[in-house]
Amino acid sequence: MIQKFPRLFLILSAVLFVLNLIQGHFTELIYDEAYYWYYAQDLAWGYFDHPPMVAFLIWMSGLFFKGELGVRFMSCVLSVGTYFLLWLLIDNPKKKDYVVHFFLLTFSFTLMNAYGFFTLPDTPLLFFTALFLLLYKNYLKNPSVLVVLALGAVMAALMYSKYHAVLVILFVFLSNLKLITQWKAWLALLLALVCYFPHFLWLYQNDFVSIDFHLYERPNQPYSFEGFTLGYFLNLIVIIGLLFYWVYASFFRFKAKDLFSKALVYLVYGVLIFFFISSFNRRVQAQWAIVISIPLIIIAFEHLLENAKSRRWMYRIGFVSMLLLLYARAWLIHQPLFPGLIYETHGNKMWTAELRLKAGDIPVVFENSYRRAPKYEFYTGIPAISLNNYMYRKNQYSIDGSEERVRGKKVVYVTKYRNKGDIRYMHLDSTVFHGFFMDDFQPYRRLECIVEQSTNGTENLLKVHNPYDFAVPLDALYYTIAYSNKHKQVKELIKLEVRREKPHQQFLEPKDTAFYYFELPMPKMEHPGYYRIGISEHGLPPGLNGKPISLAP
Repeated sequence: MIQKFPRLFLILSAVLFVLNLIQGHFTELIYDEAYYWYYAQDLAWGYFDHPPMVAFLIWMSGLFFKGELGVRFMSCVLSVGTYFLLWLLIDNPKKKDYVVHFFLLTFSFTLMNAYGFFTLPDTPLLFFTALFLLLYKNYLKNPSVLVVLALGAVMAALMYSKYHAVLVILFVFLSNLKLITQWKAWLALLLALVCYFPHFLWLYQNDFVSIDFHLYERPNQPYSFEGFTLGYFLNLIVIIGLLFYWVYASFFRFKAKDLFSKALVYLVYGVLIFFFISSFNRRVQAQWAIVISIPLIIIAFEHLLENAKSRRWMYRIGFVSMLLLLYARAWLIHQPLFPGLIYETHGNKMWTAELRLKAGDIPVVFENSYRRAPKYEFYTGIPAISLNNYMYRKNQYSIDGSEERVRGKKVVYVTKYRNKGDIRYMHLDSTVFHGFFMDDFQPYRRLECIVEQSTNGTENLLKVHNPYDFAVPLDALYYTIAYSNKHKQVKELIKLEVRREKPHQQFLEPKDTAFYYFELPMPKMEHPGYYRIGISEHGLPPGLNGKPISLAP
């Protein structure tokens, strides 16, 4: 196998690996990495936002290193591994003479470059997409039992990386419908489903919370061509970087000559069209289409090998892109290189140290921030959670019982939405936060509000279920109703008057349900699209205790 890689390829791969290790060590965590690090503190078969692969990689990284590299080590390994897989996917015998061109081309893909050291779900997604394509290529040549078994396992690994992986599998299948008649293809699919069963089970046990959120509960925005569709096309440029013209020109000139190259074409067009259609419904994030990078690199490099003029231009622009990206990577570590710009990797150790100094060793409860809570805990070692309310969204802290880490304790409640408090600190971007000391903190954000709407226009029934293993004092609860527009953006909050079915009931026992009756109050906003019941405790903003209920006629 080693003979398939020229000596220069191995040298450049080693340089890239060391570069990513250095970058991973000296660059402070971005918010999402800290959030996934929090995942990894309690390994499970699923998490609120994503399947578990990213948490598993962070857990593995922590076996080798501490600190930031203890989050990113496996990403550095998978990133270089993706380069090796891409090289194997290219059959052209001329490739050994253009190793530098290959590295310049691949290194120039902006997001692939970033995922070379950042640990995000897209990092394993890229690696397993390349591995899946390599195994599929071998399957087309010789569908041996070993290849079939590996293909099934890798399809599961793809899906464990990110739900978007289903697009990779789907569009490769659509490129070769004869697979439906091949029992070995069905065997690979069956193995993938068996391997993925633990995540299906996790989804079932957690009421399909991930799917429910992504498809139904996630807030959206009113459609705008500039922000949605035009923004999507701009993202397609951002994914590629400075070489976008040559890369896309190579693709649109490319003619599929066999089933494998046809799969590459279907994969790119399929993803592009899928998210183009999606852009009319919601804002498409740049990384959602990241899997097209793998087939585009293969196609662009094939074009580069056969076209001298394009090769010269791609080499020159690729070299410029490399210099700019290296400077940008240095800026991620040392913010003064771009004095006017601040990113998530800047100033984290400063604000976490300042808050730790003022809060001491007591736990911190961040209002509406699944991003700041894990980052604070990562850099200080002090327990921290996010307490989510009606102006935010649910996340991992909503389902994992993290409230119990602070229950009954003295905490600091941190928010940026008040202009005074017991303590004050500031982020590098000049955002000011205030903290309030609270004794005997008792959160009840996991109480479930279930509404049975009246069919005759009278009172509605409200069921309040207690999922805790202790009784909840009913007099400590206050009810609200949040009205939102058709895009689930909250616009108005009203106190909700409720009538308890059992007026003298003082406690809601564990696993029990209390019954209330209420009438919908009239909102001031025009044409509300949804309403949601929330429960407030400690005088804090109410939580996300109920699901959005449509008011559409």
